[in-house]
Amino acid sequence: MKCSFLSLALMLALTTLSSHAGAQTPYVSIEQRLTPEQLRSVGLTDEQLDTLNRMLREAQDGQGVAVAAPAAPPMSNNAPAANRNERGRDEGSLIGFNDKPIQSRLKGPISGWEPGTVFELENGQQWKVLKGALKLPKTLDAPEIVVVPGVAGRWFLQVIEGMPKARVYRID
Repeated sequence: MKCSFLSLALMLALTTLSSHAGAQTPYVSIEQRLTPEQLRSVGLTDEQLDTLNRMLREAQDGQGVAVAAPAAPPMSNNAPAANRNERGRDEGSLIGFNDKPIQSRLKGPISGWEPGTVFELENGQQWKVLKGALKLPKTLDAPEIVVVPGVAGRWFLQVIEGMPKARVYRID
């Protein structure tokens, strides 16, 4: 009786495993998983999205787990050799690590902000507040501002040095 129970359990386990192996769910692209706003906040180019989707699809299909995977081509072949790191990658493609502060002036007055507030800069850029709210002590007319880069592609808009900054993302 014990032997037949083990045989039955083994057959059931093998049947379950083989049915799960054949019933793989189709890959869902990143564009279908995220909202347009989330995609913009990540800041990937179309080429980067295509590459990431391909890599994730291959990993799901079992093709992307090889130990010696072929090296990915550099993100930009137009960058001079001086801008490439030891892996051959354009250092400008490292989101959030080489970004410089953006100095400009706001178009129009500002008395504060809250999530959803849009700032238009004189340089033509538009930034939308994601997090943070503040009421300024007095309304400022077209003040100079600095948009400061943070880690992992985050940006913060500074109106007055020493006061809290608004977490923003670019919408233009």
